[in-house]
Amino acid sequence: MDCGKVAPMQNDLFQTPGNSSLPSVNLEELNLSQRQAVVSTEGPLLVIAGAGSGKTRTLVYRVAYLLEQGVDPENILLLTFTRKASQEMLWRAGQLLNETCRRVVGGTFHGIANMLLRRYGHHLGFGSSFTIIDRADAEGIVNLLKGSLGLTGRDKQFPTKRVLINMLSGSVNKSIALDDLIFDQYAHLSEHVDDILNLEKHYKEFKFNNGLMDYDDLLVNWKWLLAEVPEARQEIGARYSHIMVDEYQDTNLIQADIVRLLAHEHENVMVVGDDSQSIYSFRGADFYNIMRFPKVFPGTQIIKLEENYRSSQPILSLTNDIIRNAAEKYTKTLFTQIAGEHKPRLFAGRDEREEAVFVAKKIAELRSKGIELNNIAVLFRSGFHSYKLELELNSTGVDFEKRGGLKLTESAHMKDVIAFLRLQVNPYDTLSWNRILLHLDKVGPKTARKIADTISTAESPLQALSDYPCGKPWRQGMGKLVLLFRDMEKESVPGNLYEQVLLYYQPLFEQIYRDDFPKRQKDLDQLKAIVSGYDDIQGFVDDTTLDPPETAAGRETADKERLILSTIHSSKGLEWDAVFVIGLAEGRFPHSKAQLGEQWEEERRLLYVAATRARKYLYLSYPRELMTPDRQFRRVGMSPFLSELRAGLFERLDKPFTQRSAPSYQPPSASGAMDFGMKSKKTKNLSAKDLQQGARVKHPFFGQGSVKGSMKGRSVDVEFDRHGIKTLHLDYAKLSLV
Repeated sequence: MDCGKVAPMQNDLFQTPGNSSLPSVNLEELNLSQRQAVVSTEGPLLVIAGAGSGKTRTLVYRVAYLLEQGVDPENILLLTFTRKASQEMLWRAGQLLNETCRRVVGGTFHGIANMLLRRYGHHLGFGSSFTIIDRADAEGIVNLLKGSLGLTGRDKQFPTKRVLINMLSGSVNKSIALDDLIFDQYAHLSEHVDDILNLEKHYKEFKFNNGLMDYDDLLVNWKWLLAEVPEARQEIGARYSHIMVDEYQDTNLIQADIVRLLAHEHENVMVVGDDSQSIYSFRGADFYNIMRFPKVFPGTQIIKLEENYRSSQPILSLTNDIIRNAAEKYTKTLFTQIAGEHKPRLFAGRDEREEAVFVAKKIAELRSKGIELNNIAVLFRSGFHSYKLELELNSTGVDFEKRGGLKLTESAHMKDVIAFLRLQVNPYDTLSWNRILLHLDKVGPKTARKIADTISTAESPLQALSDYPCGKPWRQGMGKLVLLFRDMEKESVPGNLYEQVLLYYQPLFEQIYRDDFPKRQKDLDQLKAIVSGYDDIQGFVDDTTLDPPETAAGRETADKERLILSTIHSSKGLEWDAVFVIGLAEGRFPHSKAQLGEQWEEERRLLYVAATRARKYLYLSYPRELMTPDRQFRRVGMSPFLSELRAGLFERLDKPFTQRSAPSYQPPSASGAMDFGMKSKKTKNLSAKDLQQGARVKHPFFGQGSVKGSMKGRSVDVEFDRHGIKTLHLDYAKLSLV
């Protein structure tokens, strides 16, 4: 599907309405497409923003422009995928206009859901003091329920807590029934489906009874509120008269439904995104949300941002060609005023070690040209693809950072301290009580659970704790704990509350983590500064779950000159002067298990995202030999996404493959992964003569279809009876004449 229809440009769109004075927001600083997106404030608008095309700048100017046109800041809602993104946008809008921008409502879907559910959640039976739990908390609850439901034991091969949470969350984010997800993605665990469904029921009940919500509940309950409570929907819809959504291609079905319900009355909704950068289906993101937006909102105006301000033209020419063969897309062609001197370069190493040596050598050359290490990145599809390179970098003394690691509040000692503060917000938080009670000497899991259960049903949780009949070995410890909470009742300043907790917790901390507590101490000190920056404890507790801060170590590495190693998924939204994309071999990129259709197309978009991270230099590489799962070495060729690129778009730095190399890559069938060991029967190579317009052909996945138009090089357009028009490359498409 090619959704290429764009609203015509009209210069009179950019005139200030009426006789008002000239705007203080200078629209001349924007290009024509950006200006049109800024001033088109009424009705549904879809902005297809190519990589590096000034998407954030456009949103910033639109916020300022709306305020300048008289829209109250409280009536503007800006939804982003990180809180940092919304804060930066609103700060920049304030630089353009004034401090009024601070009153614009901006944040993540989860953050706005949290705010609204605390205000309107009573319609659904929730109090305003519910606690948000993170993944570790959720896994703890599931583990608890596994035990109470008798789903553990040596003779019962029941899924782990991690897998169970993956199932429960996947069902919500992909909007499919849990049993359907199990049979589709976890067929080997289908014998446990009834027990898993029972556990899901108890998990929901446990959260509701204890005033808890996980990340997924925030979205589910927000949608439920809008869909089922007309009073709340009308009030919220009237409040937000202008809605903007960033990174719309990364939304899941629930988020798309929330946007539809929010904008139901006025349809003043602008969504910004790039279908070519939709790469998060594993998190539940639905590529088709951005494709179907014009159908959900009839009369949608489509504007494309195609001028790139990041990369040189040679890099853009290659990235345009990567996405050219995408089966479904909004057609766009990125261009730039940055001429650039260097074409992207392709290197094929003998094996992964030679590929690693090449990358290390080129990094040294780039540094000799004055490019700093932190302006160079090496990207790969999966984390283990960089192992050989890491060894090479270590041997040559190159300092690097591999992206990832714990957030500050994800470590055990941080969770201990935060549990005390969470109980100030929600005294019925059984999970936090359980964690704290287990610190008492001589109190085990069963006793802690009994005490927590008693507290959860009491009218006064603290009084229930104080009255609980204590065993002699832990009576003194319980007395100290009760005294702490009595003192905390009298305090409301977050920094002071934290000081009280630390006085109680410090001796326990040094005992529990006696092996390395000095190393962990700096985290406690750092948290003190963070807590003291809040006006109320509720805000701090919410933020530790919704937007946890990084560790001190994580921030320190950001200030050092280090080479960046990163998966492509983690690199989205970032850019560097020089980018290496490694492991671009058949069977590895796209992944050998990627089936034809949507999985294959997402792999193509993944390569597009990687290549568009580069400003000046782009290197693409692959090994000619890979080790198979059974530890055999196999000759491979380049990724099919590279083999379909037009000639002249890149420069080879090695001798081209000879015919003695591996045969052209055949993508896996829809039924399974590529078989490294089996040899396929030879089939006749079809030619241009065979594939004249109208010729009937058959494809192993798409079925039967007819050739549309003449061949373009080794590619041909085929209109399939059930799947529409697809562009296929004859070297790996497995087409046959009917």
